[in-house]
Parts: sequence; C-alpha cells; structure tokens
Amino acid sequence: MEIQDIKNNLTLSHILQNYNLKPDKNNMLRCPFHEDSTASLQVSFSQNKYKCHGCDKKGDVIQFVQDYEKLTKHEALKKCTAMITANPTTNNNKPSTKVESKTTAIINTYFIEKMYLSFRKGLICSDPAKAYCKSRNLDFEKLEVGFNSGQFHHGVKKEEKLINDAMQCGLLTMAGTNSRTGGQAYKPFGNKSILFPLKNKEDQIVSFYFRSTLNNENGKHFYLKNRQGLYPNYPNPDTKKLILTEAIIDTASLLQIDEIKENYTLLTCYGTNGLNQEILNAIKPLKQLEEIIFFFDGDKAGSEAITKYAEILRELHPKVKISQVETPKDEDINSLIIGHETEILIHLIDQRKELPFLFSIEDNSTIIEEPIQQKTTPETKPKQPILENTIDILKQNNLLQQINKLIEQSGIVGEANSRLLLFIIASSYKTKQPLHAIVQGSSGSGKTHLISKIADLIPQEDVLRFTRITEGSLYNWGEYDLVNKLLIIEDLDGLKEEALFAMRELISNQKLSSSVSIKDKKGNIKSVKKEVKGVFSSLSATTKGDLYEDNMSRSFLLAVDESQDQTDKIINYQNKRIAGEINEINQEKAKEQLQKILRALKTEEVQNPYATQIQLPENVHKKRRLNEMFQSIIKQITIINQYQRRTQNNKLITEITDVEEAVEILFESIILKIDELDGSLRQFFERLKKKFKTDDFTRFEAMETTGFKKTQLQYYINQLVQLEYIKQFGHGNKGFKYRIAYFDDIQSVRKKLKDHFIKQIQQLKPNTNER
Repeated sequence: MEIQDIKNNLTLSHILQNYNLKPDKNNMLRCPFHEDSTASLQVSFSQNKYKCHGCDKKGDVIQFVQDYEKLTKHEALKKCTAMITANPTTNNNKPSTKVESKTTAIINTYFIEKMYLSFRKGLICSDPAKAYCKSRNLDFEKLEVGFNSGQFHHGVKKEEKLINDAMQCGLLTMAGTNSRTGGQAYKPFGNKSILFPLKNKEDQIVSFYFRSTLNNENGKHFYLKNRQGLYPNYPNPDTKKLILTEAIIDTASLLQIDEIKENYTLLTCYGTNGLNQEILNAIKPLKQLEEIIFFFDGDKAGSEAITKYAEILRELHPKVKISQVETPKDEDINSLIIGHETEILIHLIDQRKELPFLFSIEDNSTIIEEPIQQKTTPETKPKQPILENTIDILKQNNLLQQINKLIEQSGIVGEANSRLLLFIIASSYKTKQPLHAIVQGSSGSGKTHLISKIADLIPQEDVLRFTRITEGSLYNWGEYDLVNKLLIIEDLDGLKEEALFAMRELISNQKLSSSVSIKDKKGNIKSVKKEVKGVFSSLSATTKGDLYEDNMSRSFLLAVDESQDQTDKIINYQNKRIAGEINEINQEKAKEQLQKILRALKTEEVQNPYATQIQLPENVHKKRRLNEMFQSIIKQITIINQYQRRTQNNKLITEITDVEEAVEILFESIILKIDELDGSLRQFFERLKKKFKTDDFTRFEAMETTGFKKTQLQYYINQLVQLEYIKQFGHGNKGFKYRIAYFDDIQSVRKKLKDHFIKQIQQLKPNTNER
C-alpha cells in the first residue's frame, strides 16, 4: 500500500482510539512522547495531524505510530497497513483535493453506519416515530429509515469517543453548560426526526437526511453538514429507465411499490434547486440509459425545475428520451400515496408524456414541436431558427449577434455594444486572466442597473454583489473565496482608498498578502502570512471615473448612453412592462440560456496569429496596458467562439473575424482611453457645443439644455473650466456666464481611429483566404 493511500484511509481518530488516548473537548491531550503534567498535544482531525506545544513533536498518522511505538519508518508503515486491513472501513472517504475542504472534518463512514443502526433501533422502539411513518403512509419495515430521539449521546460510557465522533460529523454541537451537572451540554442535530441514509458509490452510508416529526413550519428538513451521497443509492450501471423525484420522502413512497421498484431506477434531486454535481456525475456514465422520467410536484416550482433540469440532462445524454409525469395540481408523490391507492402512481407513470426537444432563441412564448415521422413542408416550416440545445447555439457563425439578441431579450434595452462588451468581460471570470470594467455615468443614469442586469446573466452561484466594501474587508476573505467569481461593485464612489488599493492589487497581481497576528492555543501571539487569491472578473459603477486613474487604467471604460434616444427607449420599455406587454417568461428563458452557454464553455488556451499585426493608434492613453486588454478581449471572443475554431497544439486559433468583432465592440472604450474627457463629461460637453456654438450661456441655460441638476451640473462645468474647454467670466454676485473656448473635433478623431483599424483588418483578410 502506498504512503498516500495509508494517509487517506487511516484517521488520527482511529489511531488514538487504538492506543486508548482520549482528547478533551478542545482536542488536547497529555503528550505521550514526554512527561506532561498538562495537556499540550493538539490534534487536528480535519487535517489528520498532531503537534505538541511542549516537546514540538508533530506529524501525521504514520509519524504518530512510529514515535509512539518507537518503530522505524518501514515498520510504522507495516503497522498502519495492518490497522487498515483489520478495519477496512476506517475511513473510506478520501480527503477532497480542494484546498478549502481541508478545514472540513473527515467523515468516518464506519461511525455513520453504526449510528444508522442505532437510529434504526430507535425507530423500532418509538411509538411516536412509527405513528408518524404511518401518517405519511411509509412502510418502515420495507424502507431504510431511522429515528433520532436526541438521546444517543447520553450515558457515562458513551461520552468521550461517541461525542467526539458525533461532533466531527455534525450530529452534535456544543450548547453551553449543563445546568444539572455543570459540564458541557450538547445539542443533537435533527432531534425528533425520522432520517434516511444517503449513500456513496460504494453503497456505504455517508450522510443523513432528517425530516422532523414535530409540527414545525420553520424547520422540517435537515441535512448533515457537507452533504454528500445520493438517495436511495447510486444508480445501477445497467439502468435503462430512471425516475427523478423532487424529494426524498417522494422517492421512499415509490420504493414501497414493487412494480415501480422492479422496472425503474429511482433517484432524488434534493428539491427544485438541488440537481447537484454528484447527481450529474452519477447519471453521466449510464451507457444503457434509454429514458429519464421527471416525477415532480404538481406546482409552478416543480414545472419550472423540470424545464431547467431537462436542458442540463440533454447535454449529458443528447439521445436519451426525457419524459414528465403529470402530477395533479398542488399534489406530490407522498400526498398521492396518502390519499389514494398505489395504483394511481403506476397509472400516472404509464401516462407520462415526452418533453419537447426543441428550443427557440427568438422571442416566442410557445415551444414549437415538430410532428413525428412527418416531413416539414414549406408552409409549416418555422420562420425562426430552432436549436436543439446549447451546443447548437455555440456552433452558429453569428454567435455574438445571437448572444446580443438574448441579452436584449433578457431585458437590457439599447446599449447594444456596451451590453455585449460587459457580458464578454463578465464571462472571463473562469479564465486565468479575467477582465474588468468600470461603467461611468451621472447619478440616476442607470449604470448600476446595467451591471446588475449583466450579472443576472451569469450563473448565480459564481456572482458576488457588493453595495459597499469596507477598508480591510478584502484582506479577510478565505484564500480561494474570490477565485473564479464575478464581483459586482454597485458604487465605486463609496470605497475608501485602502479598499481601492486592495482592489488594484487583486486585479494587477491576483493576490493580497498580509502579515497578521494570531493567538495560538497557549495564548501566545505570533505572526502568520495570510493570502487572498484574486482570480476574478469585476464590473463597477461610478459617477467620478477621473478620480480612480489607477483603477481605470486596469479596467475597460464604458460610458452609459445618456442621450435622449436611449432615454426614450428606456421609458418605452418601462411603460410596456407596467402595461403587461413584456413577456417575463421569455426574459427568464433568455437569462437561463445565457447561463447555460457560459456553463458549456471550456477554459481553453488561445493562440492569436494576428497579435503582432494589429496596432493601436499612437495617441492612446497608457498604450501598454490597453494593448494587453485589447488582446485579452480578442482571446475571450475566441473562447466564446470555441465550437467554431480549429485547434493546434491544444490551443484555440484566433480567426480574423474575432479581431474584427473585438475592434467593433471595443471601439467606444478605446475612444474613452484616447479622450481627455471621461464618458459622461464628454456627453455633457457635446450637448453644450451643439446648443451654444458661439453664444454665451448661464448655468440655468446649461441646466435646461442638458437636464442635469445643480450639483452634478456645477461639477461638470467646473471640470470643463479647469480643463479650459469652456471659459468662465462675470461676477459671482451677478451670476457667472460661460463660453465654449475649445471646439475639439471628437468626431474626426473617431473617424481616423475607425479607418486606422479597418485598414489593418482589410490588409489581413486576403491572408485569411490563403490559410
């Protein structure tokens, strides 16, 4: 047996038990390696290690055996192997490879299975528990079910070992001081609940699901911490027909019916949001699978979950038939078995209906289903493209345009280039070099609304939204808590300098390192290094972009469109929504489809053969950093188009169309990098130029023309005066007047920049045909 196998299969808890060593409630004990009057040996069951604060002995399970029995390394390895052989169920759960799971207690499968036998006996001996099962029409003699009376940890003989193991797996938590004895009190998890075992791939019990027998509306369902395992078990590899239910008690209800149990495999989805990765991993390798049958609750949540889950499972098994059992309204499987004979469940399953396989990306409220074994005639052919699944969308040549249509369908009106650029930037959150954006706009312009709506299109488990970030809070995240996340900062203006500095460091160096002081178990203060990884993408909103020069140089700049035309579009959309003319179901479909697109994308390496042939203009601000960002956008567009790109040496090869799309989408952001004025200030100045070409104007006339209120208007005017774009004259007591002093031709700059890129791309296009 390899050393790593020994470490994975032998726990420190088992070692201590073998040598009759018992840690106290703080996991401390008298050190066996030196004369120890007070407990100085600290054990960590989560890390499977120990350390003595007195003699400095430390190590893992192998080292403990070697030191305790004074053996050689080879002898200690043989001794550990013998312990595992003598008790193969010591620890069948290998520690997770994820760093964050190192702080989670290692679940002792042997202890969990022993506890199930105790809980099973508890059910047999409890009349109230048996009465509850009867009330739910559950045959406890046929089912694997137990009852937690909350008394399993009582008794002098049980306290030491059992309490330690129960706390390790979450069956007990500390609950202050026992008023009767003065000792430590404990609170049992899932007290007065029936429980069902969850099993791993080896059919071992690794966790429990509890259902309260008390009339407690606020707490009926419980899972042990770090839930793992499936109910009733992992599906047989030869499974042909798989029934997925919404709840464990529903699966248990079906397991009692022999005709169903013999003809179908059953599996629970843990609710309308519980189709987790472990379930998907169990379904994916079923090579003989012919049909997946959803038997969910007859309510809106159940129906929506089926639609959502069906798309996910179709990506795993594109050729497998997917069906739905039509559960009566407001009923579930268990309620049906309580109020009817079991034949009703068999009848409903027999009458199941196949779900439509097609999905339209257009704004249609109905799903178009092709007739079976019938050719589509020109009259019946759908006018809009029908896509079978997410991969079909990703294979379209005009993918970015289709994505932009879905973004619009999700409820983001106008801002066509900005919304697409923000989505591309946000989609980079799982790459090694994520991108960042700052959206500028005046107060009330909708900048926060825009980034929030974009965040809605990203898988929500990967999004962190912040209204405020305090000065030191970014230093206190876990090392990997911010990895592969999208951060939404609704108000960059609210961040103080220390928080802005931390953001800059996370964006530039992708980590924060700090020296902090902590107390050890002996109360001694020592310094340790704390690191926070920052491999995330971010979208921020601000009214004062010029104040964050260092942050802006690290991010793409976008300006909210504050034109009258965009205002009209927004007002028209708001009025339609209030009038009920907006199809909210289609909006949700568009959001879900965009989330599926991002889940389907793989993080690939990219090779851009045009990187040396496209040059940015000379007058761009901070050209080195912008060039890096420009190449990053091309890379991300290539990743989004990965299902249409060839690979070479395991790298996606960028095509000239990727470069062309990047230029088009990035154009306004590049203009902002060139322009001395930020986005909202530029829009303000252009309105003044258009209205007051050679005429003097007052603050009130400027207010009437631009629509800005006093504070924001004065801020913009002061900036333009300071930059010498307008001239101020007159006296304060009589009211200042202003005049346009510098008529810069931004439109000419825009045209030259556009021509600059078009010329380079046109020169490269003939080479594309030769490739």
